[in-house]
Amino acid sequence: MGVKIFADSASDMPLSFFQENQVKLIPLRVYIDETEYEDLQTINPKQVFKEIRAGKMPKTSQPTPQAFQEVFTELAKSNQSGIYIAFSSALSGTYQTAVMVHEQVKEEYPNLDLTIIDTKCASVGFGLVVKSAAEMAANGASKEEIIEDIHFRSQHMEHLFTVEDLDYLAKGGRLSKASAFLGGLLNIKPLLHVEEGKLIPIEKIRGKKKLLKRILDVMEERGIDLEHQVVGISHGDDEEAALEMKAMIEERFGTKDFYINIIGSAVGSHAGPGTLALFFLNAKK
Repeated sequence: MGVKIFADSASDMPLSFFQENQVKLIPLRVYIDETEYEDLQTINPKQVFKEIRAGKMPKTSQPTPQAFQEVFTELAKSNQSGIYIAFSSALSGTYQTAVMVHEQVKEEYPNLDLTIIDTKCASVGFGLVVKSAAEMAANGASKEEIIEDIHFRSQHMEHLFTVEDLDYLAKGGRLSKASAFLGGLLNIKPLLHVEEGKLIPIEKIRGKKKLLKRILDVMEERGIDLEHQVVGISHGDDEEAALEMKAMIEERFGTKDFYINIIGSAVGSHAGPGTLALFFLNAKK
C-alpha cells in the first residue's frame, strides 16, 4: 500500500494525468450564467475561454466541504497514508477548507493519516509539484520523502507570466499591488510573478517580442541548471504562443524536458484568454 496523492484542479494537469497516475482529483467549481460546473469533470478550459471571449465573466469557488469529506473518509477507511497537495492559500480558500474538514474527519476516524500541504503555487507550477510527488509515490517512496520533495519544489518553483488583460485578475480579486498596472496603453504587456503565493506585477513591457525576451532574461537570472530540469508552460488557449516560448527556451538554455498544458477552467476564469505562464526551479536539491 503506497502513499495516496490528492490534488485539486488548480494544478492545471489534464484529466488523463489524474487517471493514469492514480492521483485523486478534487475539482474547484466554475459558474457561468448561474450554472455550476466541476473543473475538468463537467467543463473544459476551451469552453471557458470561449465564454470569456463572448463577453461572459465566469466565477469560481473552492471545492465543497462534502467533496473533501468524502475523499478523506475514504482514505481513513482504507488505512492508507495520504498527502493532499493544495492550491496556494493566498489565491483560494481551498487549503483552509481542507484543513477544517481534515480535523472533522479525524474526530470520527482518529487513524486518518493525511498530511495537507499549501504549495503557495498555481497552474502548471503547482502541477509540476504534483507530478513529481505522483512519480515518487508510484516508485514506492516513503511519505516523508515525498513530503520533503513537495516542500522543496513548492518553495523553489518560479512562476513568470503575462496576461492579455489584467482586468480579469483585478475583477476576480486575485491581484496584489495592481492599481498602478491597470488601464495600460495599447501593446503594453504586464510581467507578473508569484510571491508568497500571491500574484504580483513586476514590470510593464511594450511589445510581445520584448516581453518574451524579458521573460527569458528573468528566467536566466532566477533559474538554475535549466538544461536538466522540467520546465512547465501553461497557456490561455494559445498553444502557438506556448510552443514559440518553448522553442526560445530550447535555443537559449538547451532545455530538453517540457510540460505544456492549457490553463484549467478555474484558473483560466481569472487569468483570461491569451495568458502565457512559465514555471521552473530556482534551486537544486
